[in-house]
Amino acid sequence: MNRFAELLDSLVFTPSRNGKLRLIREYFATTPDPERGWALAALTGELSFREVKPAQVRDLAMRRIDPELFGWSYDFVGDLAETVALVWPDRSGEGHAPRLSEIVETLRAAVRADATSLLEAWLDGLDGTGRWALLKLVTGGLRVGVSARLAKTAAAELGASNVAAVEEVWHGLEPPYEALFAWLEGRGPRPETGAAPTFCPLMLAHPIEEGELAALDPADFAAEWKWDGIRVQIVARGSGKRLYSRAGEDIGGSFPELVEALPDDVVLDGELLVVRGGEVAPFNDLQQRLNRKTPSLKMMSDYPAAVRLYDMLEERGEDLRGLAFRERRARLETWYRAAPRPRLDLSPMVPFESWDELAALRAQTRANGIEGLMLKRVDSVYVPGRPKGQWWKLKRAPLTVDAVLMYAQRGHGKRSSFYSDYTFGAWRDGELVPIGKAYSGYTDEELLRLDRWIRNNTTNRFGPVREVAPGLVLEIAFDSVHRSTRHRSGVALRFPRIHRIRWDKPASEADTLELVESLLT
Repeated sequence: MNRFAELLDSLVFTPSRNGKLRLIREYFATTPDPERGWALAALTGELSFREVKPAQVRDLAMRRIDPELFGWSYDFVGDLAETVALVWPDRSGEGHAPRLSEIVETLRAAVRADATSLLEAWLDGLDGTGRWALLKLVTGGLRVGVSARLAKTAAAELGASNVAAVEEVWHGLEPPYEALFAWLEGRGPRPETGAAPTFCPLMLAHPIEEGELAALDPADFAAEWKWDGIRVQIVARGSGKRLYSRAGEDIGGSFPELVEALPDDVVLDGELLVVRGGEVAPFNDLQQRLNRKTPSLKMMSDYPAAVRLYDMLEERGEDLRGLAFRERRARLETWYRAAPRPRLDLSPMVPFESWDELAALRAQTRANGIEGLMLKRVDSVYVPGRPKGQWWKLKRAPLTVDAVLMYAQRGHGKRSSFYSDYTFGAWRDGELVPIGKAYSGYTDEELLRLDRWIRNNTTNRFGPVREVAPGLVLEIAFDSVHRSTRHRSGVALRFPRIHRIRWDKPASEADTLELVESLLT
């Protein structure tokens, strides 16, 4: 566990992607099985421990130290795992420091009544960094700036393979992935997944601006609408059917009625949407269904899920990814017309002859509730990742409002000492009401200035959150506005990010909720 803890600690303080990649690759190369396999499972989000809850950790800490001291410490630090790791009496020289595999295997076999005593013994055996890593692991708070794809990329680099090859076998494997590491290191064959409904890594597009279109020939491209849902992949192979997100996560449990309706022997690429009477509902409707593990019958009826199809990757066992887009599209259309396809429909192609004509179509997308346009070379084969020059996306221009900073919270990882997560609001009848949160869009230098301003203008504290005087205006860019019953303002912004910090603008001149509501979709 100590080596894994050192890895996590190093990852937190390594900002660059290449630096993180090197650290993980070196860990995999120098750590034996099954330790590195469990580490890979942890970094890719494949580990969860139902036996341990944050409340148990908090209660355990207050058995060892004065509850008042713990409360003050937690208020200052703002993170449960970090607080407990720091204040826990250090007995690391006396106790047993467990291996990562020991922790995983023991907790998997334990019941909740035993988990607290196990955790207490392990905390006594580890040093401060080890305690922090243990608590982050078992409470599901392992945020060290590493995506599942980056961890898989590091594993792939152990050999001559690539991350796309790893992702193609990933869903046919189980941790601690000994067969995977044997294959990557040339000690064994490629893991056999047979007819399992495994994920095919998606092909993605690059953003493009109108000025860049001049270098391209419109005759080389096909256009289609970019729908405002989430990209998914349907895999029906052998006896299994799966619905995957763009990151390769099986999300079929949230959409059981859709999985039940999936056709046989096909792999399809499309957009998950809520569709009523053939009309695409706002993204906010789809959001009601996301991350619900067991949706009710009423939920499924009120928010009917469907997939609008873009592409066909496999048909009756034949891999179509090496065909040109025009050929795959023709195969998709022929297949779609051959039989009824409940909960599926085709995304229509958008005919155009010039870039000016396409720009005019793009200008209409917001009014029509469409996210933008996609451009695909008609001769493009389906390649995992984001190959340059093949697919382009022309998203509609973002909206902006001037909002007032209301609350700030400490961030995670390298930002855990800074107030970097911001709640902002708009004016309604002379008072501010929150309309969203943002934690991106500013530079490191701006973060330092923001943090200093927040500390100097705090009016109230709520644990790790500070309320500030209404004096700082943030220009917020966002994609759309939706009704929301979860927010006091009654609205929610989609993809909000800080576009500018308006140090020059008085808070009294920020925008009103009425203006925000006028942008509702």
